[in-house]
Amino acid sequence: MPRSSVPPAPRLPAPPVRALLRRYPGAGDPLSCQPVAQGLLNRGYRLATTRGAYFLKQHVDARTADRDTIVRQHRATQRLHALGLPVAPPLPDGRGRTVAVIGGRCYALHPWIDGRHRDGGQLSAGGCRRLGGLLGRVHTGLDRVMGSPAESPVPDRGHESARPEDTFRLIDDLLRLVRARRPRDGFDELAEHRLLERRVLLAAHAHRRPPAAAATGWVHGDFHPFNLLYRGAEPAAIVDWDRLGMRPRAEEAVRAAAIFFVRPAGELALDKVRAYARAYRRATGADGAELAAAVERVWWERLNDFWTLRWRYQLHDRRADLLFPAVSALAVWWTREYEAVRDAFTG
Repeated sequence: MPRSSVPPAPRLPAPPVRALLRRYPGAGDPLSCQPVAQGLLNRGYRLATTRGAYFLKQHVDARTADRDTIVRQHRATQRLHALGLPVAPPLPDGRGRTVAVIGGRCYALHPWIDGRHRDGGQLSAGGCRRLGGLLGRVHTGLDRVMGSPAESPVPDRGHESARPEDTFRLIDDLLRLVRARRPRDGFDELAEHRLLERRVLLAAHAHRRPPAAAATGWVHGDFHPFNLLYRGAEPAAIVDWDRLGMRPRAEEAVRAAAIFFVRPAGELALDKVRAYARAYRRATGADGAELAAAVERVWWERLNDFWTLRWRYQLHDRRADLLFPAVSALAVWWTREYEAVRDAFTG
C-alpha cells in the first residue's frame, strides 16, 4: 500500500453525532459511537441509534472546499450500486445531500455492512477469480458512470516513474535517521539491512526505469483487504473511495494483487495471482501487454518506495511498522523472480 506522501492522521475530536443525526429524519437517536479500529488513514465510527446501525465516516483533512470532490465520489458509488456492484453509497439527508459539513469538517453517513476483511491467504482459487473479476467490473463500471476524460476533472498527473537519484538520496537520509536511533532495536537493525540491500539492488537495476504511463481509466485508487468486506465467500462491500481518480488501471490490478497475495516472508502466491489476473483480464478485456507494462511499473515502484520507513523515522508514526518486513522483502523477491511474476499476470 504505497503511502509515501501521506502524513499520519491527526488526533480529531469526537464527531458531533446529535447535530449530524438531526439532518437525517428517521435515523433515530444516538446510543453509541465507537471508532472502527482497522485501517491506517481513515476515521470511521460504528454509530448505533434507536433505529439501527450506521457507519459514520469523517473525511480526515477534508476542508469545506473539498466538498465537491467528496460529492463526486458519492455519486460514483451510487451509480456503481445501481449497476449491481457491491458498494455502500452514503445515505442522503432530509435535503438529499450526502455530505454534512459541521464545524468545518466533512461527514457522511453510510449503512452499516456486516462483514469481515479477508486477505489472499483466506481465498480459495474461486475466491481469487471472484476478486479479479470484481476489480475488473469496478474498472469497467467506472468507465460507464464517470464519463469521458474530457468531461471529467483534471486527472492525476503523478505517473512519472521514480528517479533512482532521488531514491538514493532518500536512502541516505533514512540511513542517517536509523543509525542515530538510541537505543536501537530489532526494527532498526532490519531497516538498516534493507536500506543497504536496496541501495545495491537499485544500483544494479537503475537502467530499467520504466517510461511514464498514460492515464487509462478510472480506478478505485486504494483497493486492498481493509477496503473490501466479505459476507461468507462473497464480497459484500467495497469501501473508502477517497482516492477515486484516473490512473493506469492495470497498475491498480497489479498493486492490489501485491497486497492481497503477499506472504509473510515477502513472496507472492503466484498460483492465486494467476487465477486473479485471468479473471481480471476477462472482465476488462485487458491484454497481456497491458498487464506486463503494469507489472514493470509496480515492480519499479516497490523497488523505490520506503513509505513505511518514512512514517516511522520522518513522521514518527509507527502504525505501519507491522507491514515493513513483508513489504521490504517483497521488493527483493520480486526482483529475483521478475519473469515468474510477469508470467503469472499475463499467462
